[in-house]
Amino acid sequence: MYKKIQIRPLLSLLMICMVCVMTLLCTGCYNRTDRKRMLTDSTLTNIQRDSITFIEKHHYGINYNFIIKSDSLQLIKQEPEEYLGGLPTDTFSLYENSPIVVADFKTLPIDSIDSLWVKVAGDNFTIGWLHESDLHKGAIPDDPISQFIDLFSNTHLLVFMVIIVVIISIYVIRHLMRNNARLVHFNDIDSFYPTFLALLVALSAAVYASIQKFYPDLWQEYYYHPTLNPFICPMILSIFLIMVWLLLVVAIAVIDDVRRQLTAGDAILYVCGLMAMCALNYIVFSVLTLYYVGYLLLAVYMVFALWRYFTKFRSYYQCGHCGANLRHKGVCPHCGSKNK
Repeated sequence: MYKKIQIRPLLSLLMICMVCVMTLLCTGCYNRTDRKRMLTDSTLTNIQRDSITFIEKHHYGINYNFIIKSDSLQLIKQEPEEYLGGLPTDTFSLYENSPIVVADFKTLPIDSIDSLWVKVAGDNFTIGWLHESDLHKGAIPDDPISQFIDLFSNTHLLVFMVIIVVIISIYVIRHLMRNNARLVHFNDIDSFYPTFLALLVALSAAVYASIQKFYPDLWQEYYYHPTLNPFICPMILSIFLIMVWLLLVVAIAVIDDVRRQLTAGDAILYVCGLMAMCALNYIVFSVLTLYYVGYLLLAVYMVFALWRYFTKFRSYYQCGHCGANLRHKGVCPHCGSKNK
């Protein structure tokens, strides 16, 4: 006699975690200070009000920390008015990886290059002014998450990554398919986790691109004030961060299932193929979603991935004699027992 396969404990735990996360998400509060409401406070001085207005628009303010990413950053010792007036000024440079802090800001409409000047300090003896545009080009927030975002927002690096990832992914996937090796969606194992991981990467990439396209100001705010806590962010950012955490959980589940079902050599090849598929999904959906094509492609991909798994690779029964997974009733290919 055959036995119906029971839902695996890890899958049950994962579903419970997802329900708990969504419940907490719906009841959680966003703790960011409402700066616009603060502006109506009659007790604020003009300087405080200007500071809040500046932070609301530029997402950083006085005492905000940056770190220099370019080879050097040139600053002017004198006031910007002296420089614009053609008076003699002294300049000095701060170099790569040097920390700096914002000390003041000043708007000069007569400046045709950039009307906003920012005063930054490396220490008590290295204080000077520069255009905000130069600050953005040569420095990044002194936070590892912001630096990670900046790294993957670099246009030249992104184009290089797209080319390399697409070439490597196509090569790996083609090689595995020609050798009839295990590969997610095409010659998969009896586990939903690899399919779930590939879908989650594609969905996360689409959400990431959607935030950048439709909520650029929100993404800028997150860039300057990043967090990994999804329960103190606006809804769309919370969803994205929850997906990021889920990627880690599902990746662990994938490794556990692959280790149990495949030999060491086959497991390594399968994981390499899965990584190539996920990398390809990230590149395709993060780029095409910016042009709306990604949404239609995502829907088609999700239907394809789920159809392939549930019709080709999902086992619904277990052999009543040896316990091996079976897709259909009948003779067990492992022990030869008949399952009716």
